[in-house]
Amino acid sequence: MTDSLLQTALHGLHTELGARMVPFAGYSMPVQYPAGVLKEHLHTRAQAGLFDVSHMGQLRLWGVNAAVALETLVPVDLIDLPVGQQRYAFFTNATGGILDDLMITNAGDHLFVVINAACKAQDIAHLRTHIGARCHIEVLPEHALLALQGPAAATVLARMAPKTDFAGWTFMTARTVLLAGVECCVTRSGYTGEDGFEISIPNSHAEQLARALLAHEEVAPIGLGARDSLRLEAGLCLYGHDLDTDTSPVEAGLTWAISKARRVGGIREGGFPGEDRILAEIVQGTSRKRVGLVGLERTPVREGSEITNLAGETIGTICSGGFAPSRNGVVAMAYLPSEYTADSAEVLALVRGKPVRMQVCKMPFVPQRYYRG
Repeated sequence: MTDSLLQTALHGLHTELGARMVPFAGYSMPVQYPAGVLKEHLHTRAQAGLFDVSHMGQLRLWGVNAAVALETLVPVDLIDLPVGQQRYAFFTNATGGILDDLMITNAGDHLFVVINAACKAQDIAHLRTHIGARCHIEVLPEHALLALQGPAAATVLARMAPKTDFAGWTFMTARTVLLAGVECCVTRSGYTGEDGFEISIPNSHAEQLARALLAHEEVAPIGLGARDSLRLEAGLCLYGHDLDTDTSPVEAGLTWAISKARRVGGIREGGFPGEDRILAEIVQGTSRKRVGLVGLERTPVREGSEITNLAGETIGTICSGGFAPSRNGVVAMAYLPSEYTADSAEVLALVRGKPVRMQVCKMPFVPQRYYRG
C-alpha cells in the first residue's frame, strides 16, 4: 500500500530529518519528527514552524470572466476582491452543504486557488463541470506548498527577502517574492492561528527553500500531528471532520465568510448553490451550531465521542477533539442544538462509556495572532 502513495518534493528531506511518515490523503506525509508533537506544537507558538503542505491542491483560473464564473460556486465576493488580496471561501451544494473550503487569491491576471488534499479530485471535476467553459483551469502538480508559521516567521522571511516591506504586508494579502532564486507566490496566511506565510514554489526549488528556512535557528520542521492540534486550538475547521456535505456554513459558524454582497439585499444577492437554505439561516438562525468545548477533567475526548446533556440524553457528537498544549488541557468542537450553545453551558462527553464533564467555550481556544498591521 505504501508503494502506491504519492510523495511530495520534500519526501527525502523528511526522512533525512527522521520524520515518522504516515499515509494521508493519498500521500506519504510526516506526522511528527523526533522532537514529538508536543514540542513541535509549542515551538510553533513560540518561534516558527515549517510545514510541508504540498499535498494540497493548487490551481490557477485564467480569463477575464474567472471571478464571475467562480462566484457561481461560492457565496463570496470575488468580483470586487482587490489584486493581491486573499479570501476564504467554500464550495456549497444544492442543499446548502459544504463540498470543501478553499483559499482564493486575486493574483492580477489570474485567480490562485488552494483546495484540500482529500477533496482535490472532486473539486477539480466540480470546477471543470460547472465553469470549465468560462475560464481556463490550470492544475499545478509541479508546485510545492510550504507553510512558515509562528511569531518569528516574518523575521525569518525578512532575512531571506530584505527588500520586502513586511510591516506593510498584512494578514490575507499576497505578493510575489524572490526566494531560493525563484519567484514564489506568497500569502500571509496559515492554519495555526499564528502570523505566518504559505509559499507556492516549483518542486524543483522546494527542497532548497526548505533547507534555507530550516537553517535559521528559529525554524523547526513540524508534522501533521502538531498542525492538527494547532488548528484545533485556533478553532479552525478541518474538512471531513467539522465540515461536510450536510452541514451549512451558518451551522458551522462561518457566516462571517459569506460576503455582504451575496446576502439578502446585497448587490449580487444569492447566485450560488444552496442559496435558499443558507440565506434563510442567516436571517432566521439554525437549530444547531458548531461550538467549542473545554474539558473540566483531564480525560482526552476524541472525534466521534457522543455528547449528552446532564440528564443523559444524546445531543451531539465530537467532530474534533484532543489535548491543547498551549492551554495544558482538553478542547473539542461539536455540533449541538441551539439551546445548549450558551457560553459556559455544561454537557457530558462519553469516553468508553464514562461521562466526562465539558463546558461550552467561545473560540478560538487560544488568541489568534494574525498580523493586521
